[in-house]
Formats: sequence, structure tokens, C-alpha cells
Amino acid sequence: MLKNYWFNQAARYKMVTVMNRDKITALGASLRWIDQTLLSPPKEEGAVRVWYQGGEPYFDVFVDLRDDQIEWFQFTFRGKSLSWHKKRDRWQTGVTNELAVNDVTYFPASKVIENDTVPDAEFIKLAHAILQSRAGEEIFDKILKLFESKPE
Repeated sequence: MLKNYWFNQAARYKMVTVMNRDKITALGASLRWIDQTLLSPPKEEGAVRVWYQGGEPYFDVFVDLRDDQIEWFQFTFRGKSLSWHKKRDRWQTGVTNELAVNDVTYFPASKVIENDTVPDAEFIKLAHAILQSRAGEEIFDKILKLFESKPE
């Protein structure tokens, strides 16, 4: 079992959700590939952006690939974010503005992320567990390789 800690901005308190293996597997299974023509192009020329959207709001996986290798990866879930970039080669966690109720500049296809000063190890474990449930699929296997060389 894993715990997911998140801050409910509307209610202004921290929430804890216990995730058992069945819930983690269901979340992984809910990730569906989204047609890339709906996406903004990657920032770096020659890269291809892949988007998977989960079965609940605020649950997305984005990957930029170049020459079939991951350049950038972002996992967002319930107002939290995990990202990795090839140039920095380290995990970065943070919170998104998606759950903010007072954001007048809100646009559903964009999110602002405020990075944590210290990576959230529990969120990294949760993201890894959800993605692990899709092991055996090429894109998810590439993402999972990032976890092999990074401390959780």
C-alpha cells in the first residue's frame, strides 16, 4: 500500500489517500493515448511529444522523444507533478495550479507547476507504481528505465 498526500486547495487542508495494488493497477489501466495533433509541439525541434490521459481529472503523462529516446517526461496526478529532463538527469516534484479555485488565468490545456525544494519520495514511489502497472508496453518501459538509475 502507498499513501498519496495532496493539498485540497478549496478546503485548505492536506488529504491522504491510501492506494492499494488494485487502485494503482486501475489508474495505470486508465491511461489512454491522446492524438498528438491536439498538443502543442515540443519545445525542441525534432522531438515528438506523446500524451496519455488518465481516467480521472488532473492525471496525465507527457513524454518528449528524440531518436526514440526520452528527452523529457512529466507525470501529473491530483495536483502533483513528477518530471525528468535529460539535461538535468534528476527527478523534480512539485504542485500544479490545477486544483486552485482562485486562478483567474485558468486555461484547461495548461498548468503551472511550483517545484518542491526537496523531491517528494512518496509521490515518486506512487508514480513509479502506477507506471509499473503498464510494464511491457514500449513507451512505459522507456519511462520505467528512468527509475532504475534514479534514487526514489
